[in-house]
Amino acid sequence: MRNALVAALTSCADRPVRVRRFLSGLSSDEMQFIAEFLGTCVLESGRKCCSRAQLAERIEEFQRARRSGGGWSEDQEHKMILLLEYLRRDGRQFTLSRAANA
Repeated sequence: MRNALVAALTSCADRPVRVRRFLSGLSSDEMQFIAEFLGTCVLESGRKCCSRAQLAERIEEFQRARRSGGGWSEDQEHKMILLLEYLRRDGRQFTLSRAANA
């Protein structure tokens, strides 16, 4: 499963080499979290998240959904940091509003 997650997350990255190196240090659970976010973006928009504003909005929505679904824990905070780092290494720039960090 780990190899499949690395392959999937690398294949949807704009900078696959940088992302592959980053993913090599993550657990399968952490990679699943990132894949869940990317899958949500694809399902909601039919394409990759493009603009900074769209990406920030989707991250905020993802955080709210995880919190309201009872799936949020201290571990989720750590995984959110990893998601943001994955996106940064992929070259996607974004800014989050204060509401996303509340």
